[in-house]
Amino acid sequence: MVGEMRDLETAQISIQASLTGHLVLSTLHTNDAPGAVTRMIDMGVEPFLISSTLMAVLGQRLVRTICKNCRTPFEPTETQLSLLNLSPHDLGDKVFYYGRGCANCNDSGYKGRRGIYELLIINDAIRALINERAPTVVLRQKAVELGMVTLREDGLRGIFEGDTTIEEVVKYT
Repeated sequence: MVGEMRDLETAQISIQASLTGHLVLSTLHTNDAPGAVTRMIDMGVEPFLISSTLMAVLGQRLVRTICKNCRTPFEPTETQLSLLNLSPHDLGDKVFYYGRGCANCNDSGYKGRRGIYELLIINDAIRALINERAPTVVLRQKAVELGMVTLREDGLRGIFEGDTTIEEVVKYT
């Protein structure tokens, strides 16, 4: 377990451990899962080492959850929907909620947090892109083509399940 990869030396030690058969878990600060590859290259790690040792990258954010005690349905505005790249006819029968505030949540409308995630699995197609030093946007696009659920999509799932709000998802994705 490596607390955080911040520099080339730490990354090289981690890669050497991985090359000798150890499972290495670490943190790395990036905007999203595909950004981890670009960050490691920017630190000076050779792409062939990344592609041969990296198995997966999990991107995560915490969003506040709507208080179950004061959760109230509402009709989102077109502006709110446009922030999520949705239109009114994309919604179907989906219900949106907000917390109006109560004594249980100290009038904030929120009580607790939940994670939203994206998991980038490193497969042969992604390895080839890493070796080509493809930019983050290209890695992301290929990962989505291969089935990766993005942070925004997982956040939308939380909105549609009534767990969090549009504002929280937009703020953190």
